[in-house]
Amino acid sequence: MEIVRPQSRRNFLSSSNDAVSVPTIPLYRSAPSLEVRLEEFESFAIDRLRVLKGISDGMSRGKKPEEMENLVKDLWKVNMRHQHASDVLNKDIISHFVLRLVYCRTEDLRKWFLSMESSLFRHRFRVLNAEAQRAVMEEFNLPYRAVSNVEFESIKEKLGQVARSMGQPAPTADAIFYRVPFEEVPELVAGRKVLISQGYAYVAMNQIVSLIATLFRSQLSKTLVLTNRKWTSSIREQEKHRLTPIVEALCSSYLGPDYSQSREYADISLKDIDQVAKNSFPLCMRHLFDKLKEDHHLKHGGRMQLGLFLKGVGLNLEDALAFWRAEFSKKVGLEKFEKQYAYSIRHNYGKEGKRTDYTPYSCSKIISSTPGTGDHHGCPYRHFSEENLRAALDRMGVNSRAMEDVLDKARNRHYQLACTLTFEALHGVPCDAGINHPNQYFSDSKKILQSKKDSST
Repeated sequence: MEIVRPQSRRNFLSSSNDAVSVPTIPLYRSAPSLEVRLEEFESFAIDRLRVLKGISDGMSRGKKPEEMENLVKDLWKVNMRHQHASDVLNKDIISHFVLRLVYCRTEDLRKWFLSMESSLFRHRFRVLNAEAQRAVMEEFNLPYRAVSNVEFESIKEKLGQVARSMGQPAPTADAIFYRVPFEEVPELVAGRKVLISQGYAYVAMNQIVSLIATLFRSQLSKTLVLTNRKWTSSIREQEKHRLTPIVEALCSSYLGPDYSQSREYADISLKDIDQVAKNSFPLCMRHLFDKLKEDHHLKHGGRMQLGLFLKGVGLNLEDALAFWRAEFSKKVGLEKFEKQYAYSIRHNYGKEGKRTDYTPYSCSKIISSTPGTGDHHGCPYRHFSEENLRAALDRMGVNSRAMEDVLDKARNRHYQLACTLTFEALHGVPCDAGINHPNQYFSDSKKILQSKKDSST
């Protein structure tokens, strides 16, 4: 792909004459020969990233297969649409290759992208009709053919035994099976879902997705390694002033609303901040708030994380100065506070320096930070020991049953999902969208508490 400036026109991937040769689902074997506007390079990737992160959240929550099917369908419909129907396929392909560049750069990034893209491919393939599925199979040039009627009759009884073990009806004479090396379908073999004979697995047409998804995953895994080599050897340096900053930021991009300005139900004042912190602050902010009250001081990282959060929930500059002054003056004195700390508070509100309107930190930014000794910022679900996290959750009022689920997600590095489960446990309502921002946690909490208050009056 060639990235061009906004005024340039983009070549379409395929004309109406050759569109029929493109498979229903792209296999992303090579980057398309087309031009992409710079803003689309980023916006298409963000839309696809919303899909992949939604899949990741659904898998982490342990959603059932039918729930995942509906989730993927909805995610794709909402995020991958385009105002021009003819551009939908282009958006699909462009977004994949941009994210391939983004996620090729480390082993952890490659592992996540490979898993999510393979899952997306699996779900998209599964909903295709039989003809479209066969078209995709042909694109892989599979050497396997459907078993003959004679071979089917010779193994029919054994196929029936496998089907009955899974609670399915025995295959009929018109059923289609493929004879493939058993190592090509490890998922089916591990689940005892196929007949294995003489080193071959007999895969039913409705199971063929396992074979195709395995091939897709293998292909993508190899290309990710190759993309990484190109990135490190040439692309990163060549594009250091244009694409590289975008690529390096995309994997940790916050994809939700902008919380630089306060939202409905979000205004708070000094007189009620203690109670609001107890009821509606997420654990990361509750911990910083409590430490500030306890030590009357926070290091720079903590001041930034908590200060911008408070700005986002509606604490105005005058109250913010009064809040920090009241705590810091107890330790450093009023004069030192005014000389060393007041400026940075005004700066966060855009009243000093470049007068930039700074945005509260998202979950991804907080999770990626690495607090040092004596720091209290960062994500507790990532940085706390299990004992400390358990104690913190207990102080918040999370019951023992929910706490085990939260701790399990934290152990498995699903930090945002752990925060989401905490929110659900404390508020008694599901949070299907998941928690992606501390200010989202606060805003949703205030709405729920206000709704409960209104219904009780």
